[in-house]
Amino acid sequence: MAQVVSRANMQLAFSRVMRNRGAPGVDGMRCEDLKAWLLVNWAHTKKALLEGRYRPQAVRRVDIPKPQGGVRTLGVPTVVDRLIQQALHQALQPIFEPTFSDGSYGFRPGRSAQQAVEKAAEFIRAGKHWVVDMDLEKFFDRVNHDVLMARVARQVSDTQVLRLIRRYLQAGMMVDGVETARQEGTPQGGPLSPLLSNILLTDLDRHLEKRNLSFCRYADDCNIYVGSQRAGQRIMDSVTTFLAERLKLTVNAAKSAVARPWERKFLGYSTTLRDKKIRIAKPSIERLRLTVRRTCAQGRGRALSDTIERLNPILRGWMNYFSLTQSRKPIEELDAWVRRRLRCMVWRQWKTPKTRESKMRSCGLDAQRAWRSSVNGYGPWWNAGAKHMVAALPPKYFTRLGLVSLVATHQHLQRSA
Repeated sequence: MAQVVSRANMQLAFSRVMRNRGAPGVDGMRCEDLKAWLLVNWAHTKKALLEGRYRPQAVRRVDIPKPQGGVRTLGVPTVVDRLIQQALHQALQPIFEPTFSDGSYGFRPGRSAQQAVEKAAEFIRAGKHWVVDMDLEKFFDRVNHDVLMARVARQVSDTQVLRLIRRYLQAGMMVDGVETARQEGTPQGGPLSPLLSNILLTDLDRHLEKRNLSFCRYADDCNIYVGSQRAGQRIMDSVTTFLAERLKLTVNAAKSAVARPWERKFLGYSTTLRDKKIRIAKPSIERLRLTVRRTCAQGRGRALSDTIERLNPILRGWMNYFSLTQSRKPIEELDAWVRRRLRCMVWRQWKTPKTRESKMRSCGLDAQRAWRSSVNGYGPWWNAGAKHMVAALPPKYFTRLGLVSLVATHQHLQRSA
């Protein structure tokens, strides 16, 4: 605990909390208020931590809708508790990192989801054409505290640290001013939860390694690659039993399956059937389309340049994540679809035939064509893809306005790699 509260460790934790920002917890304190609070209260808080008297505040419950339905429950700690959790994380990670498996990629320094996807593709190209795709049912909500603390205690003997971690696990969850006690789970939202998830699931990694299985795990998302359906089903059954008996975790049968890799998705990616190339999974493409639709719908009363400014970080971040894809056609189709969605928004903004005729003439269409197009009677989406609107607002028009091109971004990332 002395290492946790040391000046250098706390300064590093403070800088990371301030960089990550985040919403206030149950006390309403913002990140901007943390420094002033620490100047007055840190000496007392540090003494309480060293003596084992510190008690975390409840976390604020936030339910985030999942794309595939249901909600993901986040527990937002107070800014002070985020600071202490970050300091704990920094002290614990060097102890546990060397004990983690090579097959584990989530929330680890120097490792990424893209590395996990590349390794999975390597297994598939090596002939392992069946995948045991395991989904742990509400993992972060169902973690058994006693099982987890037993794993932490294997490497940590300081009773003050162990007591503080358990108190964070048991901190109440507050919603609408009502606090409820927690007997299980480590809700996502705090800096400590990702590390604790890896500590717990290292037992699963070791079990798979002992059986010499090819696997990739990113947090609670685990795929095991095998050569036959029969072997996959046998492994699914045995690993399900292992998780239930050893770690008190449940496999979600409805979302888990033994299947062909190109029929499943892993971290948003999949593979092609014929040549086993990495591609973007269809649900990932649909989620981007939904986000673009919502952004354009919110921009009907704004200038086109404002909507593009809002879209650009979304498009750039999405393409950065999916830079591994080896299929160019879906990206080209998405690029064209985004421009059509923007043309649709513009067509709605023009509202009347008279305005549409005037605007299209100003964009270079001749008077006769502009008039016929403005009164054709078709809807916004049809017109957005029609030749007259493509001529009025061609791809280079959006390029001049600064719209991020998915194709150009992907090409740049490929050259950089």
